[in-house]
Amino acid sequence: MLWTEEDIRSADRIKRLNIINSISGIKPANLVGTLSPTGNSNLAIFSSAIHLGSNPALIGLLFRPQGNVPRNSLENLLANGFYTINHVSINTTKQAHYTSAKFDSDISEFDTCKFEEEYLSDFRAPFVKYSPVKIGMRYKEHIPIEANGTTLVIGSVVLIEIADEAINAEGYLDLEALGSVGIGGLNRYYTLRQHAEYPYARANELPRFKK
Repeated sequence: MLWTEEDIRSADRIKRLNIINSISGIKPANLVGTLSPTGNSNLAIFSSAIHLGSNPALIGLLFRPQGNVPRNSLENLLANGFYTINHVSINTTKQAHYTSAKFDSDISEFDTCKFEEEYLSDFRAPFVKYSPVKIGMRYKEHIPIEANGTTLVIGSVVLIEIADEAINAEGYLDLEALGSVGIGGLNRYYTLRQHAEYPYARANELPRFKK
């Protein structure tokens, strides 16, 4: 199949949506936990977490256009200033997927989708208790993207909880051992398996590749 720009524009809406959401490959599956100004917890699945830097430690999250659909996670984190990013594990994909349903702001997805809230070190946002990787985030800034109405939220990492046995001496995480999963498109979940490991790439240490 070869699609031109015109083919993409004129394609069936659902087919276009599914293809464009899939062509970037496997994306991280995360649950974002927030707390409203009135104390209601919120949980929503995201596949848009972006590593922005390690010093300072920054992660970006892309939010869809506001439109007529309330974006409770965005509203809460802007009001509260703190939020959490939690890896989705193999045994919670179904629950995690249904946090994307359009619930009213006073209904907690923790309750409806049966996730247990956890609060760590007086952090002002809820974590997913049994998530294999928990990241506490402090809001730094948000950037409206004019091309499509989305919003990039940039936050700093202020708290991390990971099982000791899942990190090696150099700080690499064993995502396969942790049971973290990825998302393809909008509704397909993939397990993660390590395929290979290579040293830091240097131009003067290039292997002899074959065509």
